[in-house]
Amino acid sequence: MSQWITVCNLDDVIPGTGVCALVNGEQVALFRPDTSDTFYAISNMDPFAQSNVLSRGLICEHDGELWVASPLKKQRFALKDGRCLENAEASVKSYQVQVVNSEVQIAA
Repeated sequence: MSQWITVCNLDDVIPGTGVCALVNGEQVALFRPDTSDTFYAISNMDPFAQSNVLSRGLICEHDGELWVASPLKKQRFALKDGRCLENAEASVKSYQVQVVNSEVQIAA
C-alpha cells in the first residue's frame, strides 16, 4: 500500500509549469499542465544529462499526450508514465499524484 506525502498546496504551482519536490530523499518533478487540479509526477533526473532538471522543462502536448522536454538535451518524457519518446530504455520513474483538500500528494 502506498503512503501519500503532501508536497505542496494546489495554488503553490502555477498552471503550465513544473516544480521539484523532495520525496523520501528523491527529487520528483511535479507538473500542473493547466488550471485544473490535475498533476503529474516523474523523476526529476534526466537520464541523458545525469542532472536533476526535468521539473524545469517545457510541458507540451502532441496527439493528445502530455510530455515534458528536458531543458538540457531536449529528450521528451511522457507525463503519465515517464516513458522517453526517443528511447524507451531511458524512461524515468513516474509517481501517482492526488489532490485532497487543495493539498497535492505524491504516493511514495
